[in-house]
Amino acid sequence: MRNVLVSGGTRGVGLAIARKLAADGYAVFALGRKESDALSAAIAEFPAGVMNFVPFDLANIDVIPDLIREMKVAHGPLYGLVNNAALGTEGLLSNMHNSDIEKLVKLNTVSPIVLTKYAVRAMMTRGEGRIVNISSIIGFTGYSGLSVYGATKAAMLGFTRSLAREVGRLGVTVNAVAPGFMDTEMTAGMTDDQRGKIAARAALKRLVDVDDVAASVAFLMSDAAKNITGTVMTVDAGNTA
Repeated sequence: MRNVLVSGGTRGVGLAIARKLAADGYAVFALGRKESDALSAAIAEFPAGVMNFVPFDLANIDVIPDLIREMKVAHGPLYGLVNNAALGTEGLLSNMHNSDIEKLVKLNTVSPIVLTKYAVRAMMTRGEGRIVNISSIIGFTGYSGLSVYGATKAAMLGFTRSLAREVGRLGVTVNAVAPGFMDTEMTAGMTDDQRGKIAARAALKRLVDVDDVAASVAFLMSDAAKNITGTVMTVDAGNTA
């Protein structure tokens, strides 16, 4: 059974990705600071060892090497990594506190890059592996009040394309999924009018479902996507069409 680590896998789109991969036959390790009730319920749906919780705070960057090493000793090498964990902090740049900017960049960009650094080494040695970075359409369209968030998501797109060239010759693929606005906690603070306006801009006149994103990640993780690397799959109901 192939091992896949999903950061931010305890709720929202991360949990949807973890459940989909588990259903597809992977051994999934959902990483997060605390185990959610939803994750506990999902773990109970599968046989022992299929869905697993990994308690870890990605803000502790210096401990990431230990995390990957301990996981390899306990469960074997990783086949796949899904960099999903991210903060969606809103705020006009001119009013945002410097500490909030640093926190956003650290968790959304630095942490996944360092996590990938240590996860990809075993993939390179074994000559196979999959890395999927969850970005956002905000990374290439922009959105008022999300300039720092947009910057971090744009960074992940550049990281995806460049790393794909670094590790491709060793059998590792690196891709990104860029979701549009989804029905998650990150959009829960929007009014019905705001959500309606966003949906109206999309070709399909609706928001994206987390299961749509999960299905895209599962495809990129599969053998069917063995010749797809360095690309960005947009899942936005036609918002950027």
